[in-house]
Amino acid sequence: MSKKKVLIIAYYWPPAGGPGVQRWLKFVKYLPEFNIEPIVFVPENPNYPLIDESLIAEIPTGITVIKQPIKEPYKLAGLFSKNKSKTISKGIITEKENQSFIEKLMLFIRGNFFIPDARKNWVSPSFEVIKVLLSKENIESILTTGPPHSLHLIGLKLKQELDVNWIADFRDPWTTIGYHKQLKLLKSSAKKHKQLERQVLNTADKIIVTSFTTQKEFQNITQKPIEVITNGYDDEKTETTVLDSKFTISHIGSLLSKRNPEVLWQVLRDLKKENESFSNDLQLNFVGLLSENVAHSLENYSLSNCVNNLGYVSHNESIKFQKKSQLLLLIEINSEDTKCIIPGKLFEYMVAQRPIVAIGPKGWDVETITTQTNTGTCFNYNDYDALKATILEYYKAYKNNDLTVQPIGLQKYHRKALTKQLTRLI
Repeated sequence: MSKKKVLIIAYYWPPAGGPGVQRWLKFVKYLPEFNIEPIVFVPENPNYPLIDESLIAEIPTGITVIKQPIKEPYKLAGLFSKNKSKTISKGIITEKENQSFIEKLMLFIRGNFFIPDARKNWVSPSFEVIKVLLSKENIESILTTGPPHSLHLIGLKLKQELDVNWIADFRDPWTTIGYHKQLKLLKSSAKKHKQLERQVLNTADKIIVTSFTTQKEFQNITQKPIEVITNGYDDEKTETTVLDSKFTISHIGSLLSKRNPEVLWQVLRDLKKENESFSNDLQLNFVGLLSENVAHSLENYSLSNCVNNLGYVSHNESIKFQKKSQLLLLIEINSEDTKCIIPGKLFEYMVAQRPIVAIGPKGWDVETITTQTNTGTCFNYNDYDALKATILEYYKAYKNNDLTVQPIGLQKYHRKALTKQLTRLI
C-alpha cells in the first residue's frame, strides 16, 4: 500500500534553534509510521534568530526537504541597526518609553509594510514552485504552519487555485499575540491583518491550534473544524544525570523583558534574608537569553550573586539542565492575551520529572495541564504568600533529599501519540 503524501510548508527547520522547529521536526519523524510520507518545504537561506546545529542530526533519513530561496528584510534592516533588527526578529521589543527613534521606525515599517509579517515576499515564488510540485509528486494534502503567518497565505492561494486539501497549523495566535499590539499599526493595517486571519480561518479545510484558549478564540471567527494538538515530548538520549547539589531553580529558554516575575524575585530575596541555609543553597540557572530588564530586577532584589547565566545552549544540553535541576521555572507574560500560550518546553519539563513552578496570567492553559498531570504548581503575578509557602516546602523536601514529583498521564503528550492525532486529520 503506497503512502499518502503530505507537503509541510514551514519556515523554521534545522539548523534553526528554539521551540518553533521542534514541533514539525518531530511530526515528520513519526508520520511515516502511520503510512504518511511527509515532504518538507522550507526557505533555503533564512535569517534564523537562533541556530542549533545539533538538530540537523535529528532530521530523519530519507525525508525529502525542498528549499526555496527567500529574501529577508531583516538583513536589509541590519544596515541601519544590526542589534535592533536581530532582537525584533526574535520578538524582543523594548519597552515603549525606552524605544529609540530607529526602533520605533523599524516597528512601524515591520507592522505596516510587511503584512502579515516580514516573510510575505516568500509567498508568491513559493506558490509557483509548489503548484508544479503538487502535480509532479501526486501530493494529496498540504499543511502550513505559522508563525510566520504569511506561510498560511501560500496555503490560501493553493486552496483557491487548485482546491487542494489544506490544513493550517497555528503554533501561536495571529492578531491577539502579545507583540502584535506593539507594531505601531495604522487602522488600515490592523484591519488588513484581521481580514487575512478571517480569510485563512474560513478557507482552510481544517485548523490545528496548540491550546484550548486559541480554539475558543478561533471558534468565534470560523465554523471550520479546529483540533487542539499541543506540543509534546520525545524520547531523548541523554546520559544519566545526577541532581544538582545546590537548590537550583532553572529557567530554560528566553526570559524576555515582559516575562519578569518580580513576585518570585521578592519571595527569593525574603527567603534569603530569613534563612541563611536557603541563602547558601540557592542557585538560579538561566539557560537561554536573559533580557537586561530581568537582569536588572535580579540585581535590585539582591539575587545577582545566585545567578548562573549560561546563555543559549544546544537542545541536548538544555535537556540535561532540565533533568538535573531541583526546580524548573516556567514564566509567561501577565496578560489576557497570553492565557493561550503553552510553551513547548512545558512538556519537556514534565518528562524531566522535576517539580515545575509556573508563573503566568489567571486562567492560563498551563495550569490545567500541570494540575491534570501532577507535575507542578501554577501561580499568578500577585500570589506572594502561596508562592513563598510552596518554594519553602520544596526547599525543605530538597534538604531531606525528598524533592520529587509523581507525574500521571504523560503518555498522551508523547510526540508519537500527538502524531497519531495529526494523521486522523490528514
